[in-house]
Amino acid sequence: MNSITQDIMYKQSVIKYSYKHGVTKAAIQFKMHRKTIYRWREKYDGTAKSLINKSRKPHSHPNQHTKEEIKLIKDYKYKNKDTGLVVLWIKLRRAGYTRSITSLYRVMQRIGIYRKTPSKKKEYEAKAYQQMKYPGERIQIDVKYVPKKSLTKEVIETDDRYYQYTAIDEYTRMRKLWASKEVSTSASAEFIEYIIKAFPFKIECIQTDNGTEFTNRLNPNPTKRKTRFEKKLEELGIKHKLIKPKTPRHNGKVERSHRKDQERFYYNKVFYSFEDFKNRLKKWEREYNDFPMKPLKWLSPKEKYLEYIRN
Repeated sequence: MNSITQDIMYKQSVIKYSYKHGVTKAAIQFKMHRKTIYRWREKYDGTAKSLINKSRKPHSHPNQHTKEEIKLIKDYKYKNKDTGLVVLWIKLRRAGYTRSITSLYRVMQRIGIYRKTPSKKKEYEAKAYQQMKYPGERIQIDVKYVPKKSLTKEVIETDDRYYQYTAIDEYTRMRKLWASKEVSTSASAEFIEYIIKAFPFKIECIQTDNGTEFTNRLNPNPTKRKTRFEKKLEELGIKHKLIKPKTPRHNGKVERSHRKDQERFYYNKVFYSFEDFKNRLKKWEREYNDFPMKPLKWLSPKEKYLEYIRN
């Protein structure tokens, strides 16, 4: 017998005792308050169903989203179907929305316009991350292939491939992007020269994966000879840190930024030439560095750097 059935039978026994001996004696016998017994008697119509406890969940909440807010969310989501949660929240804030991003997430789930795809991957227990203390302490670098669907037929027919070199500062999340037609140790060395001038702070350490454009560490033909990229870092007095093979999560900041590039830049762009790609990439870099981020307590990378300078 489950607890709900037992509870109903107990209530019935109390009510029947009160009918026979009175409410006061029933209260003394069962050590209950008289008002509780009277309340049960008012509910009781001779059936056990009438004694089942009803939900005490409120039908409304004083701080719940208004109809106007829900309409605003639906309208913005309809017009920005491919937009992620954070970008949508920023746009809504600019339109006068005052709720937190957590509230937006919950209400979108409740009204059925945001469903997070469940992950099938095994949960990874992350180790404590070494927080950077100042800009330039460590920069993550990686290369992204520009999707073919973002290139015109004429560009593809020339057999040209476009690549995006990315450098992201771990402290400020500030990024520098560089367009290239090749991925090689020479191009990587040239990118280092570019970011040395482009970042407004001194670079102490560069972190990369084990790609052949950076190192010979995993070269099928073992060699101790350093690549042009490694020589360039050595020449500039910059430390080179290589992540553990097959662990892209160790270069997580640049990897996540590439996912944002795919979602917010490449998904709806078509480039007509290398110059077109290069110009639009520079514009996207400026937009990214001006965009507020949760890890930075909703400051943009540029604002985070200025905050550090002020303090």
